[in-house]
Amino acid sequence: MSTLSDLVYAQGRSTEADVEWLHRLAGDGQLLADLAFADIVVWVPTPDDSFIAVAHTRPSGAATLFYRDIVGDLVRPQWRTQVREAFTRGEIVDSASPDWFEETPTRVRAVPIVRERGVAGHPPRIIGVLTRHTNLGEARTPSRQQITFIECADELSGMVASADFPDLAAPTSPRRGAPRASDGLIRIDVDGVTTFASPNALSAFNRLGFEDELEGESLLEVATGILPKGREFDESLPIVMAGRAPWRADLEARGVTVSLRTIPLKQNGHRIGAIVLCRDVTEIRHQEQELITKDATIREIHHRVKNNLQTVASLLRIQSRRTHSDEARDALTHAMRRVAAIAVVHDTLSEGLAQNVDFDDVFDRVLKLIAEVAASPNTRARTLKTGTFGTLPSEYATPLALALTELVTNAVEHGLVDQEGEVEIIAERTADRLDVKVRDTGVGLPEGQVGRGLGTQIVRTLIQGELSGSIDWHTMVGSGTEVTIEIPMRYLARGEARSRD
Repeated sequence: MSTLSDLVYAQGRSTEADVEWLHRLAGDGQLLADLAFADIVVWVPTPDDSFIAVAHTRPSGAATLFYRDIVGDLVRPQWRTQVREAFTRGEIVDSASPDWFEETPTRVRAVPIVRERGVAGHPPRIIGVLTRHTNLGEARTPSRQQITFIECADELSGMVASADFPDLAAPTSPRRGAPRASDGLIRIDVDGVTTFASPNALSAFNRLGFEDELEGESLLEVATGILPKGREFDESLPIVMAGRAPWRADLEARGVTVSLRTIPLKQNGHRIGAIVLCRDVTEIRHQEQELITKDATIREIHHRVKNNLQTVASLLRIQSRRTHSDEARDALTHAMRRVAAIAVVHDTLSEGLAQNVDFDDVFDRVLKLIAEVAASPNTRARTLKTGTFGTLPSEYATPLALALTELVTNAVEHGLVDQEGEVEIIAERTADRLDVKVRDTGVGLPEGQVGRGLGTQIVRTLIQGELSGSIDWHTMVGSGTEVTIEIPMRYLARGEARSRD
């Protein structure tokens, strides 16, 4: 399905600022739908003088009219005149009589989406139309809460038609724990006094320790009385509770956390009150804290593993310096380098929350370890990395780092022994696979003959066994050896998915 941006840009009439405005409005589509007990559809004009739906939200507390998503559909003939009139005149247009949709009586309200008010004789900038489709088939005597919700929906509709809503200065809604109309709604007047509080909103404040009725009370004074003495609180809380700015804050007391969101209500550009949405997010905040604690613990584990591996690498280095056997010294040096390469991966993981690593950063650090080999008395080797590896899950970063460490080390020690040359690592990542080439300008290998040492065995095991990839050695035309590694991208993608889970 096409995104809102795709659909809007396809019409060729909107700017990036227009798209951002429509995104914000569509983001509050659920709020508008729940307050109006109606389906909300956002339309933008098409080049052929029609309108196309770019967003659709169903009400959570009422029956929907559209059982199939209508995003991407052109406006139906029975709504076209009303939608065009709202767009042309810049005024809210209500259906004159019940509109029948699939044998269901409905009421349609068309609201112009005004991006900029008209000034100094210039007309307002209208970028689309919002329609509200109310199902009249289930009409019943409305409760006081329903009446208040619909009044709030009407006021917000008027703000959409006067460029007062959405407010781009307001923070975007978090997906997890954002308060909704059904979670609790408080209506306050221009002085911050509560004129209506839904049962869920009252229950949330009761859990915070407020035992009286909210209506008739200053919401800011209520919050001040709830807060524990001497405890620091969110600096934006007074602004939120007074309804003066479209902001968010958390109210905490008695082990309960209530998330608050304020939407100032305006008429002709003047503030007339506000809607305060509230939701008990105590359990969500506890879960978030547990995740933060677990993330911190995981990072600490990676940090300690890195320290332990570095200690092991140091012991191997000391041991290699004290041994009198050249063969034993080389074996200990290689083991030290392998351990140090693994330590680099754990060090990178200890610095962030994700279990994915920027492998380009990891490999740049690994190359510095290999520089010790390049600095041998009779060998002068330069290492060069081109291309991008991208982000890899940690369980695949470790074997790849080890394999490349072995390949570059072998290229320096055997391909460039006692001479000057270059080792180039070329990475190319596509949607299907990751290709890596390790190319040196050394003496090269006899074609078809691959080393049988421990390093070669390690590389084969890591690439073929752990990464399900392939590896090939061959001599380049002229001189030098090129090792080609191919790792299927779908395999890495599965690893990334498991890492996120």
